[in-house]
Amino acid sequence: MPSPTPALQPIRPAFHLRLLDDHQQTMLRDGTLGILERVGVHCPSKRVRSIYRQHGAVVDDDTGIVRLPPPLVLEAMAHAPRHFTLGGRRLEFDAALDGSAMYVATDGCGTETIDFATRQRRPSCKDDVGRMARVADGLSSVGFYWPIVSAQDHARTAPLHELEASFSNTLKHVQTETVMDERMARYAVEMARVIAGDEAALRARPPLSSLVCTIAPLAQDEGGMESALVFAEAGLPVGFMSMANAGSTGPGTVAGTLVAADAEIVAALVLIQSAYPGAPVYHSMMPGVMHPRTGAYLGTAFDGDLLYPLGVELAHAWGVPSLAGCFGTDAVAPGWQAAAEAPASLLLCALCGAETGSGMGLLESCTLLYPEELILDTDMYHRVRILAQGIDIRPETLALDVIADVGPRGLFLRHKHTRSSLRQLRFSDLSNQPAAGGGYREVIEVAREKVGWILDNHQPEPLDDAQQRELRKILQAAEAESE
Repeated sequence: MPSPTPALQPIRPAFHLRLLDDHQQTMLRDGTLGILERVGVHCPSKRVRSIYRQHGAVVDDDTGIVRLPPPLVLEAMAHAPRHFTLGGRRLEFDAALDGSAMYVATDGCGTETIDFATRQRRPSCKDDVGRMARVADGLSSVGFYWPIVSAQDHARTAPLHELEASFSNTLKHVQTETVMDERMARYAVEMARVIAGDEAALRARPPLSSLVCTIAPLAQDEGGMESALVFAEAGLPVGFMSMANAGSTGPGTVAGTLVAADAEIVAALVLIQSAYPGAPVYHSMMPGVMHPRTGAYLGTAFDGDLLYPLGVELAHAWGVPSLAGCFGTDAVAPGWQAAAEAPASLLLCALCGAETGSGMGLLESCTLLYPEELILDTDMYHRVRILAQGIDIRPETLALDVIADVGPRGLFLRHKHTRSSLRQLRFSDLSNQPAAGGGYREVIEVAREKVGWILDNHQPEPLDDAQQRELRKILQAAEAESE
């Protein structure tokens, strides 16, 4: 019998922060509009350039540069919906992006994994995608699933095999970051239609969404943009992420990198709203900082920590939901660095009102999977979730009568109120776990054990036979076309 998928536990902040004042927000917005009007973005797709031109953009076909006048940008963005839903396979696993909660996904598209059985490092495969989808399904912290690693054993059709493995192993919404051309996107939409059941459900509760990365600085990916148009036409949410790197593909300042990255994202959002007004879209800011001595991309440099929550505020200024960066770490193995780098970013993004975020489970700047890291990140997620809830102050929790009953030098443990209240407190199920010979168990060892337990015991509700057959047919058609 399948074990039940636990209810989602999104972060619901009781209070909010604002990092940008009105003047700073206006400067950034004006900066983005100025870049789009005077500098423009490079667009290699003839189809995309044609859409921009039809809506008033200044297009140079020789260079591929597209410049967007401010009235065009503002008119297009006025059509973007502020709220929409990421549909799960079942209604209770929907993520409603209505501003009341933050749903966090696994990280995605890693290329290597530490094999859970052998502990050897190796390239990732489709089976890893499915197994980790099952682990994610068994965790209340994971609001939706990014295929956490890539199906490198399926060559050209890997993105579709990643989707099939994901849909088959979780009841949660799936978001792809690897469907990056028009042909693949059309197959992916057909897979989503099989999961949704009918056209109305596909649009009301889309089970699949897409994330497309821009190319820093100020450029678009031809296949990515054309795939985004396919998703938008079908009513599936599509977002755009900039990973500009301060000092290399972005200016050497945080503010400069922020505004350049925002221009990349907004240009793509304008395309979708021009072609399909009202299509669900989202904005994702995940820049890094170049290490000046090594040239390495750092997602967690001290001066770059504010880029992710600032991206949340920029998304909201443009009137669209945000996918925030969180948990991404430059650590090469589970341990203190990964634990130190994750919680602050997650908390800031949640308090700034991020609707979604991603980053759980991968190390080495989002390239390497340690299966137990997803459990360690879950522990940090729940710490932040509980902090963000704030404090519960009511007559019952103030316990003034209890304090009076116990009095000076009394023992609260004897009081019934204390015993019942202690049962409501929440504790980590990783740290402070007693060891058989005394003392406490190693946290990473406990996390590894929990991954094993989920893989041995958790089996989410399977797709029905008809859905499985249809997905296989789609995969076979895609593979035949790719030969």
